[in-house]
Amino acid sequence: MAKQNVAEQFVDILARAGVKRLYGVVGDSLNPVVDAIRRNPAIDWIHVRHEETAAFAAGAEAQVTGELAACAGSCGPGNLHLINGLYDAHRSMAPVLALASHIPSSEIGLGYFQATHPELLFQECSHYNEMISNPEQMPRLLQTAIQHAIGRGGVSVVSMPGDIASKPAPEKSIEHALVTARPTVRPGDDEIDKLCRMVDEAKRVTLFCGSGTAGAHAEVMEFAEKIKSPVGHALRGKEWIQYDNPYDVGMSGLLGYGAAYEATNECDLLVLLGTDFPYNAFLPDDVKIVQVDVRPERLGRRSKLDLAVWGDVRETLRCLTPRVKPKSDRKFLDRMLKKHANALEGVVKAYTRKVDKHIPIHPEYVASVLDEMADEDAVFTVDTGMNNVWAARYLTPNGKRRVIGSFSHGSMANALPQAIGAQFTDLNRQVVAMSGDGGFSMLMGDFLTLVQHDLPVKVVLFNNSSLGMVELEMLVAGLPSYGTDAANTDYAAIARAAGAYGVRVEKPKQLQGALKDAFKHKGPALVDVVTDPNALSIPPKISADMVTGFALSASKIVLDGGVGRMLQMARSNLRNVPRP
Repeated sequence: MAKQNVAEQFVDILARAGVKRLYGVVGDSLNPVVDAIRRNPAIDWIHVRHEETAAFAAGAEAQVTGELAACAGSCGPGNLHLINGLYDAHRSMAPVLALASHIPSSEIGLGYFQATHPELLFQECSHYNEMISNPEQMPRLLQTAIQHAIGRGGVSVVSMPGDIASKPAPEKSIEHALVTARPTVRPGDDEIDKLCRMVDEAKRVTLFCGSGTAGAHAEVMEFAEKIKSPVGHALRGKEWIQYDNPYDVGMSGLLGYGAAYEATNECDLLVLLGTDFPYNAFLPDDVKIVQVDVRPERLGRRSKLDLAVWGDVRETLRCLTPRVKPKSDRKFLDRMLKKHANALEGVVKAYTRKVDKHIPIHPEYVASVLDEMADEDAVFTVDTGMNNVWAARYLTPNGKRRVIGSFSHGSMANALPQAIGAQFTDLNRQVVAMSGDGGFSMLMGDFLTLVQHDLPVKVVLFNNSSLGMVELEMLVAGLPSYGTDAANTDYAAIARAAGAYGVRVEKPKQLQGALKDAFKHKGPALVDVVTDPNALSIPPKISADMVTGFALSASKIVLDGGVGRMLQMARSNLRNVPRP
């Protein structure tokens, strides 16, 4: 049997850790690893057009599967392109291993062609970032990197010069059992007892949920029922907590709707469950606050806490719920449910007025129709900007759908690359990229990746020929919009030229048929919908502090977006409110 080289050993360890594909662009220092993948049936090389796409795709794959995913970039400019997507994966707690191949080891520090210092460049967007400088470091360094990515939830970066990758692997290398899943973390009894006392003493408790409630839906509902608590959520908590939720009061924050703001500000005790909600202007400063999070560094960094609880949300509630005293007073909960339903009624009226006849097409209408027509287990990837608003207000979670975006990092151009990673996890599952024309055009080259790999991703393009969110930011600052216009481009024609299905929609009556045909198409498809650039949105509760960093305007040009099927759920919950 031929002796392995370091690159082959590297690929074998990735396969043993469950990695099924490596996203990247081939080249020079990376060639030994790509050749090792060519000869290893356990891993596929996924050729993308830009390394930023590779990192976004790996991050999305990791978020869909919960397992380790991987990407790679060649030396210098190649691995530099990974950085933005790795920042997003790291801030989303997606376990990703990135290979940053390096210049020849003998030339490091001598100003060689394409020289960089990857061990410095990736420091801020990784839990682990080290260079393999000799074969004897393999496989322990890679195993350590894998365990950091999985165990801590985020990115590990391994740098490796191409000449090291080509050298023989050591005769007696140490390989140990790999960590491939994260444990649950249970708080101590003292913290549970303190939290129990605080809940028992409070008359009005509100739960505010983030992505840390993934897998804890049943536990949150049981706890809310026992203490008669309204349940609000942040954007990243929407897919995990909004569905089948009779205590739902909507979403707080810059894209918020409903009564979540009132519920979090009018309670006696606010319990933050698995959320690193960044907008502290929306959080109260005159009520008691408890935060439960599995990442201790997040505790208390958004608001002053009366109790910090280090633990997994599901395990914490499993310990807490049996201990708290049941509450019988529903007055606060019922009042918030009524406020929530009334708030949604108000915004829906604006949305329903002749919207199916409006030209250019209202983006709210597009999002609403898309929500109705998409599969029950669809994966949506959502571009940053106004698409976040439409996704937050119109996509209906049900426990099967997934909604992935650059919700913490806030990067443009994420939807198409993330759709690539999501689709590779299951070629039979519907994946829909909700793209803006600004974001789509930024990494448009990777639409060719869909075509090359025959990925059946459906791109629904909200094409308003502008950077809509940036225009709104300029309005807030009292500035005329400048540099935000884009050429009126027929992206459907570009899709067809690339060999994919493409259709352009300019009238509302064309929309349903176009989406139906695109969804039926076996391969990649793009639906280019010309939307109204003046359809913008504002949060339900605003103050001067909330304006910072967000688009907000009181002028008539700003329209409240609707909320789709959420109104139906609010009405249903309201019917369950006991009558006096």
